[in-house]
Amino acid sequence: MSDLFLRVLTSVAPEEDAPPADRVISGTPRFTTWNHEDRDGLYCGIWESTPGHWRISYDEWEFCHILSGHSIITDADGTEYELKAGDSFILRPGFTGSWKVIETTRKEYVIRT
Repeated sequence: MSDLFLRVLTSVAPEEDAPPADRVISGTPRFTTWNHEDRDGLYCGIWESTPGHWRISYDEWEFCHILSGHSIITDADGTEYELKAGDSFILRPGFTGSWKVIETTRKEYVIRT
């Protein structure tokens, strides 16, 4: 078996979800996730959300790369970070704030628990 793993989006069944109701600030955001890897505390794939606004709290480390859309992440101090296609960022354990999807947003992610 090769150490190279290549999988196309269409080969993974999407998972549908939403933020817990008690975290939703506004709207009715819906998530679609294509999880390509799930092993030894490592998760990676593609995630997409429809518009809405919800509170976030991270216990894990996550690298994200925005593929399309427009979102705003606001940290606990109120600093806003506009995210659009081509932007990359890291969310570290302990990060709290909110995620607001203005225009349906799709990202690539790598999570390490």
